[in-house]
Parts: sequence; C-alpha cells; structure tokens
Amino acid sequence: MDKKFPCYLCWIFFLPLFFIYIQLHAQKEKCDEPKHAEENETCFKCHGQKNYFYFNEWIERELKERMNPYFVIPPQDFYVSNHKNFRCTDCHSEDYKIFPHSGELRMELKYTCMDCHEGDPNYSEFHFENINEEFQKSVHSQKHDEDFTCWMCHNPHSYKINARNTTNIKNTIAYDNEICLSCHADLNKYSLLTEQTNPNIIEKHDWLPNQAAHFLNVRCIECHAENNDSILVAHNVQPKEKAVKLCVKCHSRNSLLMASLYKFQFKGEKAGFYNAAMLEESYVIGANRNYYLNLLSIIITCCVLVGIAIHSILRITKL
Repeated sequence: MDKKFPCYLCWIFFLPLFFIYIQLHAQKEKCDEPKHAEENETCFKCHGQKNYFYFNEWIERELKERMNPYFVIPPQDFYVSNHKNFRCTDCHSEDYKIFPHSGELRMELKYTCMDCHEGDPNYSEFHFENINEEFQKSVHSQKHDEDFTCWMCHNPHSYKINARNTTNIKNTIAYDNEICLSCHADLNKYSLLTEQTNPNIIEKHDWLPNQAAHFLNVRCIECHAENNDSILVAHNVQPKEKAVKLCVKCHSRNSLLMASLYKFQFKGEKAGFYNAAMLEESYVIGANRNYYLNLLSIIITCCVLVGIAIHSILRITKL
C-alpha cells in the first residue's frame, strides 16, 4: 500500500522560503525608494500638483489655490531623474521650509552643474570639465554668456541620462530633440534670451529632403554641433552657417553618425553591411552599403564590359 506524502511537510518546507522571498522583495523596494522622499513630500504637497491647500490664519479657514504652472514639479518625473536622491533643500534655501515663502528667496543664487560636479572624482567618467569647455565655445554661450545656463536645456528636476543608459536609439533621439524644441518651439522660453522672432523649424529646414524621416531618425545636434571624442553628447552647438548640409557627411561609409548618435553602439560589419549598428533602427542609404553586393556589382559590371568588348571584336573581324 502506497503511503501518501503528508501535506504539512510541504508547508514546513515551502513556507519559510515564501517568507524569505517576501523579505528580500521588501528590502529591494526599500533600496529602490528615493532616500528623502518623505522629507520632500513637504514640498511636493504643494509643488507636485496644479492645486494646493493651505490654512489662512487671517480668515481662519483652509483655502484651495492654483499653483504657478512654472513651479509645478511632478514627483513621478523627479523620482526617475538623476537627482532623485536629493533633498529639495540641497539646492534650495532652508528658509523654504517656512510658509508662506519670503519673496526675497526668489533672488537666491541658483547652482550650476559645475558647482557640484567640477573636480569631483566620483563623476570623472562623465567628463564634466570637457563638457563645460565645449559648451563655453558654443553659440549658446558665446551669444548669451551667463544668461544661458545648464538649466536652459537640462531641467534639474527631471533631467536623466538617456544616451548612456539605453539601446533604444529612437527614444534617445526623441528625448534629446525635445530638449532643443523646448526653446526653439516655445516662444515664451525663447523670448527670455532674445527679442528676435523664434524661427519656424519646418520652414528653416525646407531644403532638407524627406524632412519628417530625418527629424525622426537623427538628433538636431548631429548637424548643429561639433563632435568631441572625449564626451558622449556634443555640447559645442555651432552657428547656423556651420550646420551640416552635405548629404554625403552622413550618407557614406565614413558616416558622421557613427561618431555621434551611434558612438557607443556596435561598430564594424555584420553580414557584410558597413556601419551595421544603424541597421538596428533603419537603413541609411550610402552608409549601409554591403561589401558582398558591392563586389557582386563590380563583377557583373566587368562581365558586361567584357561581353561588350568581345561582341565588338567579333563584329569588327567579320567586316
């Protein structure tokens, strides 16, 4: 007679494993949670939404007000950004803890990237010093000097490294181009720096063939910034007169895209295709030529020429 395996033995064996799994999962969630989320909630209670509540001591009742849209910081964006583990008061005055805020606080000096990152060995891999040098040479810095800061492009509350941490080139293109368009497609922000009319991006690029395809598959900086091998993303934005307009700069075997957009992707050939990294997203005419097809076309052309030569010789000898 077969003996049945007692069910309680299964519980004795698997229950401890289940609790261990729950504990490990809870610890992982705790590690993933931003360090100062609870403390920052004091600020996000108002600045994390379009409306906020406060108690008015003069009339002794709670009121609901609209938050200035330029001061709304969505927590879901902040907590996936590079600065997600910061306290709000790491960058802003401790006096902001007092409500209502003093009007003088709006005059406080704002930090720049280099105030924290310059000379810090913990961030040496990002080459902030080189980035700053390139930026200082750019048309943005040359024309606007101190009015054009890092924050004009990189929102400190939502910016996150993209090109370095993703293999999805299309996402990188969309993310980086949105940075440029945040000024060049927004009259309110653009007018902070100049009284000139914000140029229409579509009209200014009407010379570009297949315009929509280019906008979706390359970044603005591919044509408008000078590459530097020591940094991942070019910051030396050039004057419009120096923008790349020669198709062959990208549509060739030595495509400049391999030194910019695809800088850290796979390099070399794959199944005979040059610049094979591009094939993961698209086929670029001229840049993705195939060695074997090129060789085959040469052989066919030579055969045709030899055939024509033989045919001509035979015709001449019969005359």
